[in-house]
Amino acid sequence: MRLLYICHRFPYPPNRGGKIRPFQMIRHLSKSHHLTVASMAHTQEELSAGQPLRDYCAEVIAEVVPNSVRWRNAVLALPTSEPSSTAYFWSARLAQKIEEAWKRARYDGVIVHCAFAAQYALPLQGGFRIMDYGDLDSAKWADYAGHRKFPLSAGYAIESRKLCRFEKRVAESSTQITFTTRGEDEAFQKLGLNKPTTVIPNGVDTSYFHRNGRPPAESKTIAFLGRMDYFPNVDGIVWFTREILPHIRQSVPEVELRVVGSNPVPAVEELRKIPGVNVTGYVEDVRPHLADAAMAIAPLRLARGTQNKVLECMAMGIPVVATPGAAAGIQATPGVHLLVADDTEEFARRSVELLNSPETRWQIGEAGRMQAQSAHQWPKSMEILDAVLAQAAKQSARAQRK
Repeated sequence: MRLLYICHRFPYPPNRGGKIRPFQMIRHLSKSHHLTVASMAHTQEELSAGQPLRDYCAEVIAEVVPNSVRWRNAVLALPTSEPSSTAYFWSARLAQKIEEAWKRARYDGVIVHCAFAAQYALPLQGGFRIMDYGDLDSAKWADYAGHRKFPLSAGYAIESRKLCRFEKRVAESSTQITFTTRGEDEAFQKLGLNKPTTVIPNGVDTSYFHRNGRPPAESKTIAFLGRMDYFPNVDGIVWFTREILPHIRQSVPEVELRVVGSNPVPAVEELRKIPGVNVTGYVEDVRPHLADAAMAIAPLRLARGTQNKVLECMAMGIPVVATPGAAAGIQATPGVHLLVADDTEEFARRSVELLNSPETRWQIGEAGRMQAQSAHQWPKSMEILDAVLAQAAKQSARAQRK
């Protein structure tokens, strides 16, 4: 089939910090289909990092849209019915290129990753449409509203309602709808739309994310992995560093924190001033920055869907301490495959437990690694994607015969 794949962030390789779900889907689909990928890149660096994508595609359609333009679009949408979050990812030139390619290439269908990219698919006529929400972003904005002070809380609440209306509109025009977890699917069902949905779990490449042998027994390094311009990551790492890390230092004075992720915002950059805290910024490959860590953390107070950062650390045999929300999208048993902590004191206690016991680290790290291998494999998820794709094609063919 001839397929168009549209996503909101340029899908550069996961070893460089890119979003793994779209990259894995693109790599898989390219094996059996003629594939064109369309996306917005935020920087020229991001576009350059995504050059390997061209090895999997017949064509790549991209536009670099700088921060100033994206934020201007988002602000201008505030007094309108349009969600600011979709305006943030809008490019008229990208939309024009996509429509021209659609008319020229006669695609069988389009797959859209994330609601923010769905605006580019709405004008396209003919073929089937698979909407891979991943997570429901309107619910995420509602979570933000509950965790921020006025007037931000009101702004997030308004954005949540606007985005929910947009998500419904997109769903109504879609042939098939997919999510990363059962919880996101259940939240969608509450919207009352009669649309076929499927859960395609996120996986992890355990042949790529691995480390040989036991980690250094003397290591006192805690690692955090994630994009550092994403609010839940920023909120989580600032909370951990400011409130939890001092408690850990009372028992483990030599502990060090390594924050691995691109585009650190000022609040994260400020953490560099704290002794023993290293903020790497963008790195070519995240694995060397994780390999010598004693443990990893996912201190997200706001979390939806599957946290790939947790899966990747588990696959490398690195024991993880996570909040309940960060652990919810992982098929793992707390206390066996990872540790879960709900507040400052418990998070510190669990971290000290791992830092002071190489044997405990090894046991939980190994259990987590084996669980990642058995429960979160991309080939299994891609089999589900193939079934969804086949069903969408059948529905489209039936509709054309009528």
